[in-house]
Amino acid sequence: MTRIHEHDHTPHSVDFLRALPKCEHHLHIEGSLSPALLFRLAAHNAITLPSHAVDVAYASIEALEARYRSFTSLDDFLDYYNRASAVLITRTDFEALAYEYMKKAHADGIVHAEISFDLQTHTARGISIDDVVHGLNDGLNKGQADFGISFRLIMCILRHLPVSSSVDHMHLAKPFFDAGLIFGLGMCSTEKSQPPTKFRPVFDLAREFGIGYLTAHAGEEGPADYVRQALEELGVQRIDHGVRSLEEDEVVDMLVKRETLLTVCPLSNVCLQVKPRLEDVPLRELLERGVRFSLNSDDPAYFGGYLLENYVQVQRAFDFAPSDWRTIVANGIEGSWMPDEQKEKLIERLDAVIAACK
Repeated sequence: MTRIHEHDHTPHSVDFLRALPKCEHHLHIEGSLSPALLFRLAAHNAITLPSHAVDVAYASIEALEARYRSFTSLDDFLDYYNRASAVLITRTDFEALAYEYMKKAHADGIVHAEISFDLQTHTARGISIDDVVHGLNDGLNKGQADFGISFRLIMCILRHLPVSSSVDHMHLAKPFFDAGLIFGLGMCSTEKSQPPTKFRPVFDLAREFGIGYLTAHAGEEGPADYVRQALEELGVQRIDHGVRSLEEDEVVDMLVKRETLLTVCPLSNVCLQVKPRLEDVPLRELLERGVRFSLNSDDPAYFGGYLLENYVQVQRAFDFAPSDWRTIVANGIEGSWMPDEQKEKLIERLDAVIAACK
């Protein structure tokens, strides 16, 4: 493995990786709920966490952090993820969650973040859409004002729930899309026995509502054909994860031809045992075959690192050259849902960082 230094101007330094103007496209805001904030909100909202007898992970913040390092599957992770979301009750809770992420994003050198949230998770607990969406926007707008990070908010539908639930929530959320408080639509949760085609009515409704920014999880647990379905049947512009796309040449050709961005999450892939080692995440092959991808943290409070840590661990595993990093970061900028003028300025900033690299 390549040794990473803290302070120098080579591609093997944290300083270089931090200076890259990074865009994050695959971040579940509920997945940024740190154990420390979870315990604080539980106490504030008088929510009783599972007892030591039920689950020793909740004995302390440190015990929960340790448990997060030993997930056996996506379903194992989702059990903890959904349980943790129960501490989010008020508008100010969602504001605190969003602002905490923006602080960490700033420390990591993120300049633009496209952030997903799971509305169905919260309405099922009786939380109003107003508190969820306004609370998240409160925290994100405060973060933008304090740190200069632009953002987009993406509502993710949950594929383990009935299609009718997603349709109902699209109607519920339409005024917030119309007001610009929600920007895009995504789809997440387990892929097992949940092909993208099943959710075509939801994505057709999104287009009917004038929502033009669409993405979907595909090709993480599910086969490469799920990536094809998401592109052809759902009409998405991006694919979240997509690491199994390489299993079918036809799908790879489709991604290259369409210049589709994969939002790859390296540490997540290892933590959830999608891949046994970081070196097995097919980043180099994606580069060599011309498939565009960005690096992302997915659910960083659970998966051992926010975005900069993903960059550091990837560089340690793959020893990318400055030209490789230029390609990866530029593709992330170009694949972002931001104005062209902003993209041009970020590309100029990226080129300055690359030029300064020795």
